[in-house]
Amino acid sequence: MTAPTSGTVPAPQGVGPLLRAWRERRRVSQLELALRADSSARHISFVETGRSRPSEEMVLRLAEHLDVPVRERNALLLAAGYAPHYPETPLDDPALGALREGMERLIRGYEPYPALVVDGTYQVLAANRGVAVLMDGVAEHLLAPPLNAMRLTLHPEGLAPRIRNLRQWRGHLLEQMERQIALQRSEPLRALYDEVAAYPVPDTAPEIAPDGEPEETVPYFALPMRIEHEGRTLSFISSISTFNTPMDVTVAELAIETLLPADPATVKYLHTLLS
Repeated sequence: MTAPTSGTVPAPQGVGPLLRAWRERRRVSQLELALRADSSARHISFVETGRSRPSEEMVLRLAEHLDVPVRERNALLLAAGYAPHYPETPLDDPALGALREGMERLIRGYEPYPALVVDGTYQVLAANRGVAVLMDGVAEHLLAPPLNAMRLTLHPEGLAPRIRNLRQWRGHLLEQMERQIALQRSEPLRALYDEVAAYPVPDTAPEIAPDGEPEETVPYFALPMRIEHEGRTLSFISSISTFNTPMDVTVAELAIETLLPADPATVKYLHTLLS
């Protein structure tokens, strides 16, 4: 596993404009924020206009109540003249050894179903054998490190031609990225979004089984990714897990994605294939 990379969009100088931008992004009034942070609307106004310099404790308190991402909390502290509060430990650092081992054990234990670990820009940091099964036919240049989950999925030489409901799944992924971009000022994430959103949408095969009969309709409980593999259509529901109350920038940006089989046929096939 390698350390994640990220970055931020240049922001207005001074902590006041940054805090105001986060407050407006969260659609919180000065009064509401003051009540949450045990302050006053007057003080919040003075901080935002630069008439008052907030203490380090106040910056962290306001950031917490505005649900500011950990990386951006450090940016607020720097803008206010304080040192960063949250470390950014490389994922290959010995201090994160237990974390790496735990995540790798988790995704291995999820086999034969696919599971992977990604960072804040969807770089793949670890993946199990279930993911490897889905990579059949993907162009070699997309499999060269660093692997990126969004490129692998949406590139016309990646999984996209085999995803039977590509337009739906593509729309879901792009909306997911848009929500993330709205929550954090990540230039690399924005660049990735612009790249994958511009990929042409390849024509996918009609939803007809290999014997020519329409595939059986299954009542799904969430939007599935329906992907063809060796003449079969496999269906998966995506679930994403993150760490609760992270105290490190690297850890805050990690996500574990698991693909849960959405029908009995997919369960049976994967168990037979990887047993």
